[in-house]
Amino acid sequence: MNILLVSAVALIDIDGRVLIAQRPKGKSMAGLWEFPGGKVEEGETPEAALIRELQEELGIDTYESCLAPLCFASHSYDDFHLLMPLFACRKWKGTLTPQEGQTLKWVRANDLPKYPMPPADIPLIAILRDWL
Repeated sequence: MNILLVSAVALIDIDGRVLIAQRPKGKSMAGLWEFPGGKVEEGETPEAALIRELQEELGIDTYESCLAPLCFASHSYDDFHLLMPLFACRKWKGTLTPQEGQTLKWVRANDLPKYPMPPADIPLIAILRDWL
């Protein structure tokens, strides 16, 4: 089974809310909510991949020093195994602008269970809630 390395981030605003994005139509798991991020390309670190993905998906810039490793998900899907480090980030530049047609929402950590998420993301909610 192939291992897919994906880097994700919990962007946390000044009020302690977390940004989640809804997967757009046409993508696998469309309609589910997730933490922003994406695949780590060959030769990239998880942090570099996240910085690139945040620019591509949300139009914002951040730095490796602003990304704090929080926890990770390890989950087997039917055709691959996902390994996903989750970083926390409270500092970025620019205005969040969905670049891929995704819906964005700021949510309190206690309210995250109300949003359907991919199976790999669900265990991260309790960790994030306890951390915040």
